[in-house]
Amino acid sequence: MDARVITVVGVGADGWDGLAEGSRAALRAAGVLLGGARHLALVPDGPAERVPWPSPLLPALPGLIERYEGRSIAVLASGDPMFYGIGSTLAELVGPRRLRVLPHPSSASLACARLGWPLERVEVVSLVGRPAETLNAAVAPGRRVLVLGAGRQAPAVVAALLTGRGFGPSRMTVLCDLGAENETAAHGVASHWTDPAASALAVVAVECVPGPDAAPLPRVAGLPDDSFEHDGQITKREVRAVTLSRLGPLPGELLWDVGAGSGSVAIEWARAHPSCAAVAVESRPERAERIGRNAGALGVPGVRVVEGRAPDALEGLPPPDAVFVGGGLTVPGLLERCWDALRPGGRLVANAVTLESEARVAELRRTHGGELVRLGVERAAPLGGFTGWRPAMPVTVWTTRKDIL
Repeated sequence: MDARVITVVGVGADGWDGLAEGSRAALRAAGVLLGGARHLALVPDGPAERVPWPSPLLPALPGLIERYEGRSIAVLASGDPMFYGIGSTLAELVGPRRLRVLPHPSSASLACARLGWPLERVEVVSLVGRPAETLNAAVAPGRRVLVLGAGRQAPAVVAALLTGRGFGPSRMTVLCDLGAENETAAHGVASHWTDPAASALAVVAVECVPGPDAAPLPRVAGLPDDSFEHDGQITKREVRAVTLSRLGPLPGELLWDVGAGSGSVAIEWARAHPSCAAVAVESRPERAERIGRNAGALGVPGVRVVEGRAPDALEGLPPPDAVFVGGGLTVPGLLERCWDALRPGGRLVANAVTLESEARVAELRRTHGGELVRLGVERAAPLGGFTGWRPAMPVTVWTTRKDIL
């Protein structure tokens, strides 16, 4: 083995017997075996030094790799190392050229094989090291979801979340120790599920079935205003849909939502794609707390909430691909700070309601270009014994893009 190349071997619950000969040969040839205690116990005794993962692992990983530099290293992982596994972490740490990955079937592949589900039509959600609310974004009528659990209580957590969203009739299958001789499967419905999994190695398969009180939430921008907990400080539904269309979220991009209020724009940005990230900046503590609750309820608990007043609160944040300014447009230096931080090719969208904020965006448009659009929304409302139109305050939307150098 090339001592500079780190071999990552995926192992199933069937252990050594389930490994392909190439994977076995790689483990026999290794001078150092790194892995969890459970994985190391699956490999027969040999001359290799065995090093169990420390806890916490991620901060110690660079030092471990450096310590055994020059020796043939093999890393043991569960199933497919590149599927929510250590392989992805090592690829970022040492680069893909230094990795040789020998995958085993993933838990998702094995679960779909048992259930007869087409893997490409199934959404996979990992709750390992993630809030349970992450599942909220995947819950929709007729959807099949595989939940990678964290411990034996994972099925009960999933069942409670489904029931709380009105999806209590959803069918659940809990698959444990997939691939092992003691593999098990338990079946039931979410509203009546209380039992722990047979082991910590559990996958929860869910067929989403809405109950009469379910309120499914689409992924398209413009969720109803009452989907969010708010105190009136919210970008209203129709304006929000236009705003997000102008921001144009793309997979993997980061948004700054400055003056976030209820966090509605940041949250809908994050819901656009699982890899989209958002930072919501809000100066009022009670609103900042509310943003966190809204993000969890709508399935994107990873939205980062920064409590503080912009532009000072923007210091140290990673450069954004898009910026939305919904409040504080007249604060000196705010828009300039956002523009300077924006990545090349990034978009800045600002919504103005007052004459003073309109004047500010008009001034900046002369410098940075872009487009101004005024939106007017009217809603039908009682007018005596009849129905009339009640206009909301018009909103001026400024959209501009930073040139790619």
